[in-house]
Amino acid sequence: MKASKLRDMTVDELHLQETQLTDKVFRLRFQVAAGQVENPARVHLLRKDLARVKTILREKALAAQAPGAERMKVTNE
Repeated sequence: MKASKLRDMTVDELHLQETQLTDKVFRLRFQVAAGQVENPARVHLLRKDLARVKTILREKALAAQAPGAERMKVTNE
């Protein structure tokens, strides 16, 4: 899932997405252990998506704490 798509979501939608991804990772890990999954690398992709969701949630929480503070953009110059 793209981070730009996640940034367009509301905080409630992101929490729902986080819950769903956590559940998917949990279930998929058991399937991998039992040898019932076709693509075990999918666990890695789901964990990365979960990390993206948590990162966006953290960004939104920090933005809500300091609404007047400008965020510095880091450029590669």
